[in-house]
Amino acid sequence: MNKIRKGDEVVVLAGKDKGKRGTVLRVLEGQVVVEGVNRVKRATKPNPMKGTTGGFMDKDMPIDVSNVALFNHGAGKGDRVGIKTLEDGRKVRFFKSNGEVVDA
Repeated sequence: MNKIRKGDEVVVLAGKDKGKRGTVLRVLEGQVVVEGVNRVKRATKPNPMKGTTGGFMDKDMPIDVSNVALFNHGAGKGDRVGIKTLEDGRKVRFFKSNGEVVDA
């Protein structure tokens, strides 16, 4: 079970975008793509078959999963996440600071 999932709101802990918040768009092997974080300019060739125009485009690049933390709305900051098994057998994520369950 991954501690960070697609659709989670995260805070960047390290790097040039430290302190920014965003939503996880994709989860890769050990990395995540966060909306609006680690943006780079990419030169793109036009492709009339796909209907894309050429030029410089902004693109979100992956950031290491260790450099992001799940945003805790109760505390108002990024928080560490753990995994525990409930009495009914379900595995859920919880915030380490206050024990609040992330998955409803």
